[in-house]
Amino acid sequence: MLVSLPLQSGSELVREALTRFVDDLVGALPNVLAGVVFLIIAGLGIKLFMTALRAALKRTIGGESPVYRQFVATIVAVFLWFGVGLSFLSIVGLDGIATSLGTAAGFVALGISYATSGMIADAVAGVYLLRDEDFNPGDTVDIGGTVGVVKSIELRKTRLAVDDDTVVRGNAEIEKKWTKIGDAESDRQAAAPTDD
Repeated sequence: MLVSLPLQSGSELVREALTRFVDDLVGALPNVLAGVVFLIIAGLGIKLFMTALRAALKRTIGGESPVYRQFVATIVAVFLWFGVGLSFLSIVGLDGIATSLGTAAGFVALGISYATSGMIADAVAGVYLLRDEDFNPGDTVDIGGTVGVVKSIELRKTRLAVDDDTVVRGNAEIEKKWTKIGDAESDRQAAAPTDD
């Protein structure tokens, strides 16, 4: 059984489409306005939080390279803005998209963390080595049979002077098995000439 629909002219179709569009737009305006207000408030909140976080990082790891503070602050900012973005989508009525993005981001983060687990382990070990008062540039250390003088400690790598070469090792490897040979300050004092 066929049902015949009345045929509409082109201008009537366009008018009906525009009317529906305007009605949908007017219906969505309160959600969009609420979302914009939320973004403004969240942006100000994140700005204040990041200012406090940077000040706290400067106090706790102020003597270290600014790269470490910037690294931590950037990671925190990315997580905060991602959460704000998902919340904004929910507020404007796009819950399905927010849920899908949150789930997809979780899987991507899992893959990235698995792929960069060695790099993350080196960075965490680097922070511990930088904070360790027994492991400093100029110290002579034995790292699994490699004896050398610590030239520099970076976020992921530590450079050692071994004879006339520079040996670069990952911080996670060093953190597990390093031994300090003597004390650099006492070695310098012993080598200095005395006025006796």
